[in-house]
Formats: sequence, C-alpha cells, structure tokens
Amino acid sequence: MVAKIGRKIKLYGELVMFSHSLFALPFGLAGMILAANGLPPWRTFFWIMVCLLGARNAANALNRVIDREIDAKNPRTAQRHIPQGLVTIGEALVLTGLGFFLLLVGAWQLNPLCFKLAPLAVFILVIYSYTKRWTWLCHLVLGFACGIAPTASWIAVTGQFALPPLILSAAVMAWVAGFDIIYATQDIDFDRREGIFSIPAKFGLENSLKISALLHAITLILLLLLPLTLAPPYATLGGCYYLGVILIAGLLVGEHLLVRPHDLKRVTTAAYTVNQIIGPVLLLFILMEVYLGKGGNI
Repeated sequence: MVAKIGRKIKLYGELVMFSHSLFALPFGLAGMILAANGLPPWRTFFWIMVCLLGARNAANALNRVIDREIDAKNPRTAQRHIPQGLVTIGEALVLTGLGFFLLLVGAWQLNPLCFKLAPLAVFILVIYSYTKRWTWLCHLVLGFACGIAPTASWIAVTGQFALPPLILSAAVMAWVAGFDIIYATQDIDFDRREGIFSIPAKFGLENSLKISALLHAITLILLLLLPLTLAPPYATLGGCYYLGVILIAGLLVGEHLLVRPHDLKRVTTAAYTVNQIIGPVLLLFILMEVYLGKGGNI
C-alpha cells in the first residue's frame, strides 16, 4: 500500500512537472525579497509559498487535462501520463482543484488585495491552455501567467502595486515567452497540420528564433532597469545584482547558440536545462546584494 501511494505521488509530481518549479518560483521569491528588503515575517513567507506552488501545479495539471487530445496525437507528447492512462482525468482535476484551493486560501491569509486578485490569477492560469487554439500570441500569454508571480509576491508583502515588481514581471513574461517559442519549434509541422497556433507555425523557424532572441534582449534590458526603480524602504540593488544579470546574459546567449534553424537537436537543453538555471541565479544574486551588501531584514 505504501509503495503504491509512493508511485502515485511520483506520477502526480511528473504530471505537473514539479521539478520544473525552478522556472517561475525564484522570481516570485525575488519579488517578495525586494518588497521586504529581505525575508518578510515567516507567516507571510509560508502563505506566499503556498500560493506560488498551488497556482503553478494547478495550472500544469489543468493544462494536461485540456490538452489531452492534442497530446495524444503528437508523437512527442503521446507518452504523457493522461494519454497513456497512468493518471486519470479525474485525478488531474482533483490536483487542479487542490492547487487552486491552496492559492485562494493563501491569498485570503495574506491581505485583502491578494484575495480580491486571486480569482483573476485563476482565470489567467486557466485561459492560457486554450490560447493555442486561437492565437499565435499564446507564448506571451504563458509568459504573462508566469510573470504575475513577482508582482503577486510584492503585493503579498506590501498590500499594494508598485513599479519595481511590474518591471520584474515584464522581464519574466518576455523571458518565458522567448524560451517557449524555442521549445515550440520542435512541433512546427504538427502544429501546422493540426491547426495549432504558435509563432513557429506562423512565422517559420528562422524568424521565430529571431523573435525569441528579441524577447530575451528585452528581458535583459528590463532586468538592467529594475534597480533604477527601487528605493528604501524596499531593497536596493547594485554591483552584485548587475553581475548576476551579466551571468544571465551569458546563459541566454548560450541558449541561442544551441539552437539553429537547421539544427534543433538541442532544443530541450536550450529551452529547459539552461532556463532552469536562470531563476536561481537571479534569486541568488539578489540575496547576496540584500544580505552581503546592505544587510537586509531577516
């Protein structure tokens, strides 16, 4: 019985790609740390984590349900859990409901503005999975869905909007959209055949990679602008942070060197492996700036 439960938990974790939490989670935590100039009270930190993890895993589980028929047709995704019958639709919907429930409870525990905005966050996370059916801007919608994390965490700490988290959210939006376009290049023929909307299907491989590079250039510009918008009592950023941005620039350049229109063999490495490093790098250098440079709140 214990072994069976353990296998189920493992399958659920694979279904929602829990190991890929490194994509957006660090940016949500970065927004929190910038707003609090360090760590907020532990109660706030706990409920922010509940919201971030609940929202992310609910969205991924629901995406697998909504896309199950498309996944079954695509040779690249036909081995996913629902098409293979490893996880039922009902189980995935229970995971979705649990995740969104945690998001709503966490938002309620944080502050009134968080709770008022939580249904909008749920709507954005739900609608993304449908956008590939009617617009090639679906990559930007995914970026927006991930990009709300820094602003949401900032609001969780301060109870109000501000310019710095919006800049960081825009950077995340451009970054996610850029690497999602790279990932979508491997499905260009399938998408065109099945009428799935994507930037690669509409603009072709070469132009899509150029659009991805442009979005990542915008990401770097926004990250460089972020310190100019910060002032006490919030965290301020300086040389250590800029060193982190330089490292991220190197990672993004390396990502684009891995993929060429005539060579897509390293798409997964470029879109997933490299980008899993970027969030933790940014978070690490923000933490170093806050604590080693100026001594943030603990």
